[in-house]
Amino acid sequence: MAEADVKRGPGRGKFITFEGGEGSGKSTQIKMLAQRLEAAGVPNIATREPGGSPGAEIIRHLLLSGVGKLLGPEAETLLFAAARDDHVRTVILPALNQGTWVLCDRFFDSTRAYQGSLGQVSPDILNALQRVTIGDLKPDLTIILDVPVEVGMRRAAVRRGSGSADRFESEDMSFHEGLRAAYRKIAADDPKRCVLIDATADADSVGQAVWSAVREHLATVTAASPA
Repeated sequence: MAEADVKRGPGRGKFITFEGGEGSGKSTQIKMLAQRLEAAGVPNIATREPGGSPGAEIIRHLLLSGVGKLLGPEAETLLFAAARDDHVRTVILPALNQGTWVLCDRFFDSTRAYQGSLGQVSPDILNALQRVTIGDLKPDLTIILDVPVEVGMRRAAVRRGSGSADRFESEDMSFHEGLRAAYRKIAADDPKRCVLIDATADADSVGQAVWSAVREHLATVTAASPA
């Protein structure tokens, strides 16, 4: 991916990613932010990783079924990279270059947390894959929703109901504690891009904190009011 693929200047849409452990409320907060942006006259789309494009959704099914875990962390990382490459080329970049804001449930920080910190995949491999799949594309803002592991896992269980836990939900508590620590470190290491938000409160309160972060970091909507 060449740098020229990413449009610069005021006509480019903003790219906001949401990160966090299982049950942190990313989907809910993306939906709420999308509604606020729409009310403020800001065109936007919501998408997710792995997935978000036809090709990437196929790979998502493989990953969440546990195939990647069977193959090992390096191979699983390659599957995530393949999904991201298709997603970026066919959905994210076209939208941004048309001036549409993109709200994405997970992006490269998830790979660094799950496969890097927990799967111990080499940073050299992660950096090389990042260069190939996203080039110099980075989020304008990353919202990291932070909840205690017990709270997140309880929410995830309620969300899936009688369904089976997926590849990542089925990991033990120590895995999820490590995941939370990894995300908190990402937020601490890149405070200009990342905002860590306590997501233990009710959805409306968390949504207001997200909206405040967006207005503070992205001047385009500072004059807009919440829906």
